[in-house]
Amino acid sequence: MNTELLVMLVQNDETVENAYELFQEAKELPVSNWGFKDVGLPKENMIQLVKAMKDAGKTTYLEVMSPDEKGGLESAQLAIDCGFDVVVGSVYADSINELLSNSPAKYYPFMGQLEGHPASLVGTVEEIIQHGKMMLSKGVDGLTIPTYRFVGNKRELIEAVAAEIEVPVISAGSVNSFGRVDELKDAGIWGITIGSAFFTKNFEPEGTFNDNIQVVAEWLQK
Repeated sequence: MNTELLVMLVQNDETVENAYELFQEAKELPVSNWGFKDVGLPKENMIQLVKAMKDAGKTTYLEVMSPDEKGGLESAQLAIDCGFDVVVGSVYADSINELLSNSPAKYYPFMGQLEGHPASLVGTVEEIIQHGKMMLSKGVDGLTIPTYRFVGNKRELIEAVAAEIEVPVISAGSVNSFGRVDELKDAGIWGITIGSAFFTKNFEPEGTFNDNIQVVAEWLQK
């Protein structure tokens, strides 16, 4: 199973203003999964962008930044209104799970406890895994983990997630090198979101935004 690349039109934890134009220029790249965050664009622009992505045959992801149940519910409703396929992140809450389970959108909440801004993942590996299993018992479709924001042994966390979680897991945040891409790929993590590192050209410093996406997409297919 190849690890999936999820291109996020996001820099510094916000959807970029020219996300629609960037997508139109990049939509022919060999990447099926595209998304952005629930901050940075007006709702009508989000609806326009999601439609463009779906018209191009892409699977669409909304990454939720809200740190609490109230904000998570609002963002889940936003995802439904915009027609997103998958909601990535947010704190888990039964109310959010119920709302999304009665919609076409899938729910991939964050594993573990997040603190601060930008958020850090805290707690032990075992606590994070048990939190994931609790959410699975509630029927969520998949899980998201901010792997490289973990305050602890990241490799141990990755290996535990790969061994003990049986649904698709998305690693979100701070994937900014081929070394990290390989670490997640080799462990069998289902998906990787990359946003800011494409804008800062971490993978192909002399290339364009599109070149950086292309080289990672090809790397994951090796």
